[in-house]
Amino acid sequence: MAHKVQISTDSVSDLGDELMAKHGIKVFPLMINLGDESLPDGDGMPQKIFDYYEKTGKLPKTAARSVEDYKEFFASVKPADGELVHFCISTKISASYEMAAGAANEMEGVYVVDTASLSTGSGLSVLYACDLVETGIYTAKEIYQKCQERVKHVQASFVLDSVKFLHKGGRCSGLSAFFASVLSIKPMIRLKDGEMGSGKKYMTKFTKAVDKYVNDILDTFNTPDLKRIFITYTTLPAGMVEHITQMILARYPFESVIPTVAGGTITSHCGKNTVGILYFNDGAGTSNG
Repeated sequence: MAHKVQISTDSVSDLGDELMAKHGIKVFPLMINLGDESLPDGDGMPQKIFDYYEKTGKLPKTAARSVEDYKEFFASVKPADGELVHFCISTKISASYEMAAGAANEMEGVYVVDTASLSTGSGLSVLYACDLVETGIYTAKEIYQKCQERVKHVQASFVLDSVKFLHKGGRCSGLSAFFASVLSIKPMIRLKDGEMGSGKKYMTKFTKAVDKYVNDILDTFNTPDLKRIFITYTTLPAGMVEHITQMILARYPFESVIPTVAGGTITSHCGKNTVGILYFNDGAGTSNG
């Protein structure tokens, strides 16, 4: 007998409307505070953030939802005769997991995964859960356990054209920002143990930094699960998504290379011209190159 399990996620997973609809994923928007205005994260939010920053010189604040908000959402999307598995941004980055887990503790048949990641780093776990649901053989608890175990294998990272947003957001000191600007340093940001940290720093123009970044990540995390890889970005020069796609496929025969546009959370932290490649690094790692 097939188990009826619904998958849901916070908006921070950046999967986009098409993937959400294809897999029947329910999305719960986190809130973005633009000054006194509080808006749900969703379509058009990155441009609203850029416009707000240009007008005020200030960054928005991202906000978790309350336990009551989560309870209301879970009650609305959990099947009457089934269960629910929900996915949250890393608990070391946001209070969302704590709030969602608090709600789940008061309900039957609701499980909450701490993805220890953000953006499509979280999205990878969401789609893995959908793969498991589609087999029809796993309970919600089993899917939760398998996903929670696999999050440690997510390779999530980005390279930035500018540290301006990081500096404004208090994640980069004034001196570091000054030197990064003067030296045209393009930093890599990596998710490790659920936290954002610095990786390599590229002293070159953005397009060349992206090439170096992609090769460095594929060299370092060289046992990919070849089912899917994300190219997630805020803004990029024309043709760069296709260029990165070809770089990836020249190295590994991924079944699916999925471009997605980052939502409000990544945009708030990183600004324009930010791009990452994200995948599970627990596969065979068979190289074409």
